Amino acid sequence: MKGMSAWNEDDWIVAIAVVVLALFLGLGAKIAVQREPEFAGHPKGLYMLFFAEMWERFSFYGMKALLIFYLTKHWLFGDGEGQVILASYGALVYITPVLGGYLADRYLGQRKAVVFGALLLATGHSLMAVEGDGGQGDPTINVFWGALAFIIVGSGFLKANISVMVGQLYKRTDIRRDGAYTIFYMGINLGAAIGTILVGYLGETIGWGWGFGLAGIGMLAGLVVFVLGKGALLGAGEAPAPLSGAREWSFYAIGLGAVAVVWLLIQYQQVIQGLLLVSGLALLGYVLYESFKLPKEPRERMFAILFLISLNPLFWGLFEQAGGSMNLYTDRYVERAGVPASMFQSINSVYIILLAPLFAALWLKLGKSGREPSAPAKFGLALAQMGLANLALVWGAQAFGLAAMTPVVFVFLYYLLATTGELCLSPVGLSAMNRLAPKFLASLIMGAWFYMTAVGQFIAGKIGEATGGHGGEMSKAKLLEIYEMFGWVSIGAAVAVLLVSPIVKRWMHLDTLSDDEPEPQVLGAQPELRPA
Repeated sequence: MKGMSAWNEDDWIVAIAVVVLALFLGLGAKIAVQREPEFAGHPKGLYMLFFAEMWERFSFYGMKALLIFYLTKHWLFGDGEGQVILASYGALVYITPVLGGYLADRYLGQRKAVVFGALLLATGHSLMAVEGDGGQGDPTINVFWGALAFIIVGSGFLKANISVMVGQLYKRTDIRRDGAYTIFYMGINLGAAIGTILVGYLGETIGWGWGFGLAGIGMLAGLVVFVLGKGALLGAGEAPAPLSGAREWSFYAIGLGAVAVVWLLIQYQQVIQGLLLVSGLALLGYVLYESFKLPKEPRERMFAILFLISLNPLFWGLFEQAGGSMNLYTDRYVERAGVPASMFQSINSVYIILLAPLFAALWLKLGKSGREPSAPAKFGLALAQMGLANLALVWGAQAFGLAAMTPVVFVFLYYLLATTGELCLSPVGLSAMNRLAPKFLASLIMGAWFYMTAVGQFIAGKIGEATGGHGGEMSKAKLLEIYEMFGWVSIGAAVAVLLVSPIVKRWMHLDTLSDDEPEPQVLGAQPELRPA
């Protein structure tokens, strides 16, 4: 048996990873068996969803921190190709919640959809540990495409539905809602921070399979927490009507069929752009069709939802440079003192863990005094901060010269501004979607929110591709030029959003929000399809 004194750095990292997994799994199980209905002022179910989502994000972001390097260093794709694949993966991850949300709304219920999604994710992350010899001629690359397909579809069943379940724990008029989503967002980023540090380090220093394998274990831990915490959910996320076993399994078969389709799509990225356009128009048409069947106030709330959703592509197109061009930039052009570049992906998550409680308290304090910015105003602030993040990196790099390595402080400043922007948009958007959408469209609207995030992911890939070109290496000068241009575009968009935000706020009709909705016949929905 190896003595403690003989352990090297890699041994300690593996041991720390095991301890972290055990501690958080134990904490989640402890809360699950407590009898009290609330914990720290919120329903206990919030914390079960917190832990389940934390582990899902541990696996997802841990894998994502490595993916651009895995694509360029193991499978030997060029920078441009690698970023387009990364963006296509990200886009499909955020498209599939439309399918998962629809099936959950109408048939499965959110809880069963989340369990199914977690099983697909665990399968996908396990397959990611199969490395092969590398290079695009290695037939093992087909296992890699399959792993991505399982992760993509699994995310589609889990991501939107677990976010909807958070909202189901509260009344629509409960002032704790935005705070609850911010706490939930902390769970996302706690998992992301630990995942990017541990998975990224193991993958870059010991071996790709070690990093991806740990991500798979994290996903299984999330599934265990979610199953143990069923009682804490108090019936949230159950199916709208009982299903026969055969019918239920038919919906799972649809999910497995989607894996096969995505396996093909992820290999032919040029098809995804057309898919985004066609499916986006179809989704917009369906949402408008349902909107115009609603009475005036719910209809205008749907218009407010569409306005907020439409801002996603620009924000996420810039924000999601983190996993692509910003990751490569940090690897090649930043003075990072030997720290693996993938570990810098944890900065954003660490900032959120530190700042999310402050933002939650700030919104609550301003809300009680009637001075809280509206959701559209917060979105405008988010775009302004994302633009400033780009400009701060550009100006910092230019101040030290293109030939010099960029001081790491500007990477931290970039992520700080991007993070404060994210906190003004993402948890606020999740809350607004759940709060404003009619109950019979709750998961579909959440899916639409993630769909427009998918468009942003694809735009991020196109921006990243432009910095190096198809098959080429990323140009530092070109990246800074593009970052500066989009920085000013984002700030200009922020000004426009802030100007129209009072109009959009009126569309939200917050003063007449109620937990009671009109009968389904008024809404144009079938009674048996409306979630309980």
